[in-house]
Amino acid sequence: MKIKRARLFKIDLPLRNVFEVSFGVIKYKRTIILELTDQDGNCGYSECSAFDIPFYNEEFRSGAWDLLKEQLLPKLIGHDINHPDDIYQLFSHIRRNNMSKACINCALWDLYAKRLRLPLAKALGGDKQKVEVGVSIGVQSSPEKLVEVVRGYLNDGYRRIKMKIKPGADYQFIKAVRNEFPEAMLMADANSAYRLKDLPMLQRLDELGLLMIEQPLEPGDLVDHAQLQSRLKTAICLDESILSLADVKKMIKLGSGRIVNIKVARVGGLGVARKIQEYASKHGIQCWCGGMLDSGVARAENVAIATLQGYTLPNDIAASTRYYNQDIIKPVVELDGTYVNVSHRPGLGYEIDWDNMKKFCQEELVLK
Repeated sequence: MKIKRARLFKIDLPLRNVFEVSFGVIKYKRTIILELTDQDGNCGYSECSAFDIPFYNEEFRSGAWDLLKEQLLPKLIGHDINHPDDIYQLFSHIRRNNMSKACINCALWDLYAKRLRLPLAKALGGDKQKVEVGVSIGVQSSPEKLVEVVRGYLNDGYRRIKMKIKPGADYQFIKAVRNEFPEAMLMADANSAYRLKDLPMLQRLDELGLLMIEQPLEPGDLVDHAQLQSRLKTAICLDESILSLADVKKMIKLGSGRIVNIKVARVGGLGVARKIQEYASKHGIQCWCGGMLDSGVARAENVAIATLQGYTLPNDIAASTRYYNQDIIKPVVELDGTYVNVSHRPGLGYEIDWDNMKKFCQEELVLK
C-alpha cells in the first residue's frame, strides 16, 4: 500500500476527574490523532500518546507533532509499504521517539487490517473474544478517600485495582484498602517515585499481598531494580524502564523484575509489543497492557493487542467513561462484567466520532 495523505489533529480531551500521579496533576489528555489514507481511499487511525509535557518520558505533544509533520510523515507518504512493521527500518535513522513511531505503526496496522477485512485483533494474531481489564486510580487525599474510590470501582465490576503511590501516600493508604478488601487483586504504581534508600518502606508493602509494585525506581535503572527485586517478595513490574525487546532481555538476565507492563506507545507500536509479549511468555515473564489515559482510539488498539496469549494479567484498558464524559470514538468502549469484548469489525472496530473530534480539536494539519 501507499499512503497518499496524512491528517493530524491536536486534541484536548477533558478528563471526568482530575488524575493525580507522583509527578503532578492531569486535567486534560492533550493528544494527537493521526489519519492515514491509502491509494484506495481506506483510512487508518491512531493516537500519539505523548503528554503535553515530558514528565512520563522525554517525548511531549508539541515535539511529537513537529517530528511527525517535518520528518516522519513526509518520508512515509508515497513510500511502498508491504507491512506495518516496515516503518522500523524506514525510520531506523531516527533515535528513540517511540511514541511518534508507534503512532504511525498503529495507523498502518489499522489500514492493513481493513485491507485484509480482518479485525485488528485477528490481524495481530490474537484469539481472545474478550480481554480482562483493571482500573488505575490516582493518588488520593487520604487513606479513607482511597478506600471509598476503590469500593466504587469494585462495585462497578473491576477485579484488579491499581493505585498510584508516592512518598507520604503509600503504605498507610494501601494498608487501609487491604484491610477493607482482603481478597481484592491490588497493585501499587510508583511511577519512579522511590530510590534504593526507600527499601524499608517498600519492604513493608510485602505484607499487603500485592500482585505487583510497578516501576518503583528510576526509568532505565535495571541494575537497581534487580537489587531491589532480590530484597522483595512482591513482584516488581517494569514500565518506563522497558522501551524495546532488548530491554526485556536485559531485565530477564539481570532479574530486574517478574512482570512487564507493555504500553504500545512506549515501546514503539503494535509490532514491537507483539514481539515483547511473545519473548516474555517464553521466559516466564507475565505481561499486561498498560494505558496512557488514552482516548478511545488508543484504547481500541490496546484491546486488540491484549487478545494475544502472552497478555496474562488484567489490563489497564477500562471503559471510556472511566476517564471521559465524551470520547472521540463510537460506540465507546464499555465493560461487560470485568471484561471488554473484542470487536469483530475490520480494523480498530470503532468509528471516529467526528462531532466530538471537531469539538475538542485545537489544530488540524493535512500532509500530501
